[in-house]
Amino acid sequence: MPDDYPVDFGTRVKVTVYRATAESGSLPSLEAVAAKMRATPTTIKDSYARLRASRLLLLQADGVTIRMAPPFSGVPTQHRVTVDGTEYYANCAWDALGIPAALHRPGVVDSRCEQSLEPLRLQIGVNGPEPSTWLFHCLVPAAKWWDDLVFT
Repeated sequence: MPDDYPVDFGTRVKVTVYRATAESGSLPSLEAVAAKMRATPTTIKDSYARLRASRLLLLQADGVTIRMAPPFSGVPTQHRVTVDGTEYYANCAWDALGIPAALHRPGVVDSRCEQSLEPLRLQIGVNGPEPSTWLFHCLVPAAKWWDDLVFT
């Protein structure tokens, strides 16, 4: 996107969060986003609240720490994804497939079956996962995920 293309502040904050996460494998702190954006922490916090209301971020109770920037998780989970040597945490099995897609790069998902606790490893190409006999089952319909995103 050219620098002179008009983009609203919230979109710039979101892009800054996602770019920092893609580069490091970790969700950035509010202070890091504020420094990168040359904005005050209060301005970034207000933008986070609007992004949360738009279902683009899930924040911790403090309102400043990002818990989820789907498909990326801000906390360690059983769903680890490695892309180009960088390890990311995904919020769920579905998001684990989304990380290589979001980065437009092949990757490897390491997780486990919640029924048997068997370790699972799946290669993800740029066109999707390798063939597998595994089944992906969601107990909660996608339309209800944001009702309790951490549980889902």
